[in-house]
Amino acid sequence: MSEIILRKVGLAGRATLNRPSALNAVTLPMIRALSDALGEWSTDDEVALILIDANGERAFSAGGDIADIHGTLARGDHEAVRRFWREEYPLNATLANFPKPVVTLLNGFTMGGGVGIGCHASHRVVGDSSRIAMPECGIGLVPDVGGSLLLAQAPGRVGEYLGTTGTRMGPGDAIFAGFADCHVPEDMWQDLTARLEATGNPTEIDRVAHPAPESPLAAAEAEINRHFGGETFRDILDSLARTDSKWSRETLARLEPHAPLSLAAAIELVHRARTANRIESALVNEYRFAHRVTEQGDFLEGIRAAVIDKDRSPRWAHDSLGAATAEEVADMLGSLGPEELKLEDVS
Repeated sequence: MSEIILRKVGLAGRATLNRPSALNAVTLPMIRALSDALGEWSTDDEVALILIDANGERAFSAGGDIADIHGTLARGDHEAVRRFWREEYPLNATLANFPKPVVTLLNGFTMGGGVGIGCHASHRVVGDSSRIAMPECGIGLVPDVGGSLLLAQAPGRVGEYLGTTGTRMGPGDAIFAGFADCHVPEDMWQDLTARLEATGNPTEIDRVAHPAPESPLAAAEAEINRHFGGETFRDILDSLARTDSKWSRETLARLEPHAPLSLAAAIELVHRARTANRIESALVNEYRFAHRVTEQGDFLEGIRAAVIDKDRSPRWAHDSLGAATAEEVADMLGSLGPEELKLEDVS
């Protein structure tokens, strides 16, 4: 059975992620197949829009196949994991820059690599089951697949908060934070799909869109801005520690299990992405960390603790939340020289 189902229906190029038993975790064959299809559809006059959805009720895509990545890293094959990212990241850029409308239907979990496929689209639809997040700091990585740019474009300092805490966004939060565009009840998606296929016109979404649900993030924005506006992650920690409130204590508890180096680098990545405001720059910076973390150790350990042994007790390289230094972050995000990500061509 194909991991991704590609076809033309009416005026739509259709892509359906098809690994429901694995929460549609993204694999290299899926990346290659979708990249090839987008290349064909971009110049096909019979295709007016792209529609990407997923089989299964639980997830659009819960991320990359990190169990497979763990096995590859455990064998010492760092280059294979880097190759995955070198092919995944250009796909994220292609989706963000695609010359035709791209519609995504984001049911259930959309996380990590799923965000890279689903949230750079021009028309992102969420329903009541939608739960969107960038939880990479919890496995020793950083928000990647262009996620640092999405976080940078969120209101105020909401991006810094989401990227470090890994908070899951429901439909209202996702729209508020800029990870989605509109809310359509999921029992209307089948009819919406048929109309998009028949017309090739994304304004069909507007006909059935409902008002955005309430956003707890919006209600907390002032508190988030108060604490997450610091220049470094250490500044954020200090601000939270100085405030003995229920919200600050809960936020510190959310940060506590995550990799200190990832947290510090995530803040710097969001700041860089906000300054450059280009997906290409965001991906290049993210890849620098990803390339190096294959050998640094936290990533392998984070996956072990989360999905292999499932003990939820990772042993990070740093022993406290604020222990990663500015120099270490700079080292992780410095130029890779000849190994730098080249988005004009997939190696």
